[in-house]
Amino acid sequence: MGWIIGLIFGAIVVLIIMAILARYFGLWIQCKMTGAKISLANLVMMSIRKVNPSVIVRSKIMAVQAGLTDQYDISTRALEAHYLAGGNVPNVIRALIAAHRANIDMDWQVAQAIDLAGRDVLDAVRTSVYPKVINCPDPRKNAGTLDAVAADGIQLKARARVTVRTNIQQLIGGATEETVIARVGQGIVQAIGSTESYAQVLENPDRISQTVLNQGLEAQTAFEIVSIDIADIDVGDNIGARLQADQAEADMRVAQARAEQRRAAAAAQEQEMVAKTQENRAEVVLSEADVPEAIAAAFRQGKLGLLDYYELKNVQADTSMRASIAGMGDEVAPPADQ
Repeated sequence: MGWIIGLIFGAIVVLIIMAILARYFGLWIQCKMTGAKISLANLVMMSIRKVNPSVIVRSKIMAVQAGLTDQYDISTRALEAHYLAGGNVPNVIRALIAAHRANIDMDWQVAQAIDLAGRDVLDAVRTSVYPKVINCPDPRKNAGTLDAVAADGIQLKARARVTVRTNIQQLIGGATEETVIARVGQGIVQAIGSTESYAQVLENPDRISQTVLNQGLEAQTAFEIVSIDIADIDVGDNIGARLQADQAEADMRVAQARAEQRRAAAAAQEQEMVAKTQENRAEVVLSEADVPEAIAAAFRQGKLGLLDYYELKNVQADTSMRASIAGMGDEVAPPADQ
């Protein structure tokens, strides 16, 4: 009975060994043939540590064949640690190989940090070797132009192409393309605005490019600006003339408003005078109404005789005649006895 249990146990061990060999033997042979120095036991332990052995083996073989292990401290444990940290191990190795071939100063630690920061380290190396052209403004977000006004009031509409390459040393924490586009756009608008005449810009657009390029716009960014080229520039509206016309129209409206205010004040004052005139006329009528009563009282008291009354009537008639001749008949008071 014991030998049967031993036989079963031995069969199980053989099956396990065969399964291990079937899965890892090919990778182990590759490591042996290329000098990657990864043991079969280490390959098994990778699976236990939830590490993909194929990824680590391929990456280590690439590093060994490219001579990176002689220059950088790239161990199997370091590759596993980067894999477990969520990094793209093959991409990092390819980036290091490209940087090594292009004589770019980038080591394993920097490459790991860039990859874990979420940047494509291989694309960064490629951009450092082969500069990248960025359109300003970005046509994906703004299909328009960079509009600026020269000192003479003429609007210019420009488009620029910015050639950049990656600055590996500032890639971690450096600003992205959006910042470069914004800074270049601001610099172009500022340079055009400080130009005395739009004709100077049209004659020599390179002057604007050099002015912007000398401002050090790539500071604190992940890129180094190689060149700034004005791709297109057009003449827009005469903003200065438009502003002057708008100002003149605004001044005219202000003057009209003030004149209307004065007219309204004069009309109000005129109405006040008319009201005062009517009030005074009413007082005159009231006063004239007291005259017949005063004459009657004088008659009763014997202070006024008949001859005096007729003399008063004659004076009133003469006064009315003179006023009528002078054209002022409407303004003369009626006779006292009316």
